[in-house]
Amino acid sequence: MRVAIIDDDETARGFIADLMTGKGHLCVQFPNGRAGMSGLQRDTFDLLFVDWNMPGMTGIELMRWARESLDPCPAIIMMTSRSDKGDVIEGLEAGADDFIVKPERGDVVDARVEALMRRTAPKAVASRIEDFGDYAFDNLNSSVAFRGEVAELTAKEFTLAKLFFDNLHRPLSRAYLLETVWHSVADLPTRTLDVHVSKVRAKLQLRPENGYRLQTVFGFGYRLESYDDHE
Repeated sequence: MRVAIIDDDETARGFIADLMTGKGHLCVQFPNGRAGMSGLQRDTFDLLFVDWNMPGMTGIELMRWARESLDPCPAIIMMTSRSDKGDVIEGLEAGADDFIVKPERGDVVDARVEALMRRTAPKAVASRIEDFGDYAFDNLNSSVAFRGEVAELTAKEFTLAKLFFDNLHRPLSRAYLLETVWHSVADLPTRTLDVHVSKVRAKLQLRPENGYRLQTVFGFGYRLESYDDHE
């Protein structure tokens, strides 16, 4: 899971980052609301930690922007020293999925994160076969059939294709794709992702006439779109 931590307090950012990385999540830190907004426009995240009082752009303003501008908007936890009941109500109404008052114990924050992600994450798929139009994903054999004919995909190509279909219409940043599929990007050639996307597009024949298009989002990453028959 990719986590954005938006807080002008370096100590608070480090506290959350240590908690989340300890759970195996990747964290990106932003020192204020404007930097956070810019980061959310460039990259894809699953969870946001947002402070309230920040210079230039408050957490309330950032959350309202995120709810209006990001589709889908990541889950949001407002973590702030403000504890008045009215503040809690305002934070939740502005877009927070949860509200944590600083300081809070690490195990409590971990538990709140896990509870939030259980509520907001897609439900686990019980069936072996998942159908997306004419595409059938076999989760046991890691294979994909298009109109009954199995496409020859490598393990990484299958994982990448499944990620796109599970996030239909959601723009996925290059960093998000690299970290989710390859887990480590330190020594990965920059063209690796583009080559794999090209192969997935070709092998699965992802064209509008087949119901889907794998589109490049310039300067950001890729997005899989579906098309109705009349389109």
